[in-house]
Amino acid sequence: MSKPATKASSTKVTEYSPLAIAPARVLRGNHCLANSGQEIATLGVRPLVIGGNQTLKVAEAFLQPALKAAKLISKTASYIPDCAESSLVRLKETVQQHQADLIIGVGGGKALDMAKLVAYQCGLPIVTIPTSGSTCAAWTALSNVYSETGAFQYDVTLSRCPDLLILDYELVRTAPQRTLVAGIGDAIAKWYEASVSSGDATATLLISAVQQARILRDILLQKSAIALENTESDAWREVVDATVLLAGVIGGIGGADCRTVAAHAVHNGLTHLLEAHDVLHGEKVAYGILVQLRLEEMVQGNQLAASARQQLLKFYSEIGLPKSLEDLGLGEITLAQLRQVTAIATQPQSDIHRLPLLYLTNS
Repeated sequence: MSKPATKASSTKVTEYSPLAIAPARVLRGNHCLANSGQEIATLGVRPLVIGGNQTLKVAEAFLQPALKAAKLISKTASYIPDCAESSLVRLKETVQQHQADLIIGVGGGKALDMAKLVAYQCGLPIVTIPTSGSTCAAWTALSNVYSETGAFQYDVTLSRCPDLLILDYELVRTAPQRTLVAGIGDAIAKWYEASVSSGDATATLLISAVQQARILRDILLQKSAIALENTESDAWREVVDATVLLAGVIGGIGGADCRTVAAHAVHNGLTHLLEAHDVLHGEKVAYGILVQLRLEEMVQGNQLAASARQQLLKFYSEIGLPKSLEDLGLGEITLAQLRQVTAIATQPQSDIHRLPLLYLTNS
């Protein structure tokens, strides 16, 4: 897939252009969470642990020994019903009640996004502990906010990446394989979106981020099927590192000019369907990549996009990513619902307009 030559660079140097590139510290390895108590204690002694109900139960056996060993006074709180404004208000009240001086986010994308946002708004340090390889949310300085029914509302750019990221492979192995498959879909989108959103930029860091996205794609194409066959393999650990860590690096180095385009715009539209509530983030994004490539093929006559789409369709079949609305469980949605998704995906502020198309409306 070639980079479009029609989009002007948006990397003009300004007087003040901060980059939130990476967490201050990253711990990774088997059982590293059990030995992380002293690392966590350097950030606070009264942590509020935020996650989903089921995830908190699973993670407790991994996290609580570390907190007890460091003599930290912790409290747990759920972000349910969703990463929504109502949850944010409630959790900020819990911060005050517990007199928390540290936030620990445990879980997948929404749990970590909510924990980061609570920490940001309360001015507290944040530790992120991913429980699956489903997203790079543990790394990034960004939080997405949803409605209580799971519809995407807006995102919030945070001032910095997490203070500490703990990637415990043993904890990640407890997650269903479907979550890692979804994470592969989310991560591989970096190339197909970043290579477009960066335009014809010549800035050093942006070029570096785009090339890292290409490397990420290649790693996932080569190693994903092997990784999914054996969770004890080096390939599995490398794919988890790719979905959780390397995907975050790309967003951090590239910034806003190296993030989402049509794939995530399609995801955002699909979240407004109640029928899609149980479809994972990365599954919707993976389908969105196919939509983006089809748009590039149809409107631009981009044959590289057509070839890339055929390559992805084969890859999706190998690892179990959705290739159609039917695969997403949305084969029965109505034309009116599809129009609703399209209207949201193509609204004026949508990142889909980073596509260098002649025109794109929601009519």
